[in-house]
Amino acid sequence: MRTTILCIVFLYSLHVSAQIDFVTPFKDCQIEGSTSIYDYKNKKWILSDSKDAQVETLPASTFKIINLFIALETGVIKDENEVVKWVGTTDTTLYGYRPDIYKDMTVKEAFEVSAGWVFIELAKKIGKERYKHYLKLCKYGNQNLSQKDADFWNFGAFAISTINQIEFMTKVYEEKVPFSKRNIEILKRVMITEKTDAYTIRSKTGWTRVSGNDIGWWVGYVERNENVYFFATRIIKKRSTINKNFGQCRKDITKNILRQLKAIE
Repeated sequence: MRTTILCIVFLYSLHVSAQIDFVTPFKDCQIEGSTSIYDYKNKKWILSDSKDAQVETLPASTFKIINLFIALETGVIKDENEVVKWVGTTDTTLYGYRPDIYKDMTVKEAFEVSAGWVFIELAKKIGKERYKHYLKLCKYGNQNLSQKDADFWNFGAFAISTINQIEFMTKVYEEKVPFSKRNIEILKRVMITEKTDAYTIRSKTGWTRVSGNDIGWWVGYVERNENVYFFATRIIKKRSTINKNFGQCRKDITKNILRQLKAIE
């Protein structure tokens, strides 16, 4: 089944590549990577690189999407407003990187500012066996949880492709995931990152460092009129290569392509 889907995807990507300028957004950012988009109404895939779309890498903080689901469904948290207590020292001068996130905060805030420590604490309570159960039900990633540390989404052998990211987000949108309607509604509220009179974007960024590389993600979907555009952009660079716009490029590249598709302004 997956082989058939990828075959169709590849053929369609060849068809649209003449209409969509994929080169300029990546060139402007001086970055390598790919963007995958699924036009829900027309049931069409739009890929900047059909080969890279099948490559699996660590999902980084985009895993917070399904992580929030699992924390809710297992009862580890009652809702997105539950406060998680900071487990470390209160002396934030000891933290050179983003000291503002090392404090008590709600799960909703942790999702929005991508406070990894909060979801690591939740992961310790969830446990690997319950993760395996839900990841298998959702057909999410390669389900390899051999990494000993709790944050297996940032380090280790766990991995997912851009196509799989979109497949999962499509099931979330259709409410065909093994989570309650209440929890689906919570996630959809928390995921809103941009809302205008014309469209709404629900999304999550991700960034991890592995094997000397920076890997950046932006995953989500745009609702506009009677259509939905699902997207997953993944960029990569050597850690030794300085690119101060690396984080912003995840969104800039995606939005450039979405504008060409008239999904956003």
